[in-house]
Amino acid sequence: MGEVAKAKIASDSSHLDQLATEYDGDAEGRDRLRLGDGWLGRWSSTWRIGAGEVCWPIRDMAHVPVLSSQPMRGFTWRAKQRHRPGLEVMASTGRTHGFESLEEMRLLVALDFLRASEVLSQPFRLDFDHVAGWSWHIPDFLAVIDGGMWLLDVRPMKLVKDVDALKFAAARETAAACGWRYSVIAGWRPHVWSVLDHMSSRRRPTRDLLGMRDQLLTAIGSRDEQLMTFSELADATSVPAVARANIVRLLWQRELGVDLGSPLRDSSPVWRV
Repeated sequence: MGEVAKAKIASDSSHLDQLATEYDGDAEGRDRLRLGDGWLGRWSSTWRIGAGEVCWPIRDMAHVPVLSSQPMRGFTWRAKQRHRPGLEVMASTGRTHGFESLEEMRLLVALDFLRASEVLSQPFRLDFDHVAGWSWHIPDFLAVIDGGMWLLDVRPMKLVKDVDALKFAAARETAAACGWRYSVIAGWRPHVWSVLDHMSSRRRPTRDLLGMRDQLLTAIGSRDEQLMTFSELADATSVPAVARANIVRLLWQRELGVDLGSPLRDSSPVWRV
């Protein structure tokens, strides 16, 4: 188990803040917000509930039927647009979720791996005031992970502008007032996305006609150290070619573990969770 302890990012116990790099440079933006007496009543959030929109001051957001809301704006496609919107099917929620860029799509895949029980795209519009007047911001996602709420924005580090920092600072204050976590996902730690992308190809439910799951878990459990390389584990089954796909599936399901901080290859150490 020594090599497991040396894993940079153990897939079976990793969390979002271990997988992603976050932008946290909005402290200066906070200084420009009007956070004096009564800001929880001045700032408001607008949600699409049913066929209409409902507005709540931040102080009353605990009463918002969050999981019954709809995205504040739709996801449209047109010729020559500069961003890449789409719909991502998540196994953890059993539904499709809209995204507006490839970076947002990658976050949805990561949330699926982390077994987010609910994800809301473009959940609400936040109206807030600052030293130069009023502004608004629509966060990218609101996710439920391990029973807790996590408000999320996605912006590559090099694309963050001053106006973005101000909006992120406002979203961070709003999340804190609601008892939620908040993060701006600015990128991914080395190798994490490539491994998650490969593992996600095997996330759909399937029939195990050859009993590969039992063969794999028995093989890796038969060793005292419960540690084998990817190729050793596949070769220990009756059909190694089929076993390879099933190893990836068990990695996604977190029944097996691997280091997300290193490329996934034949020599990658794999352990039973």
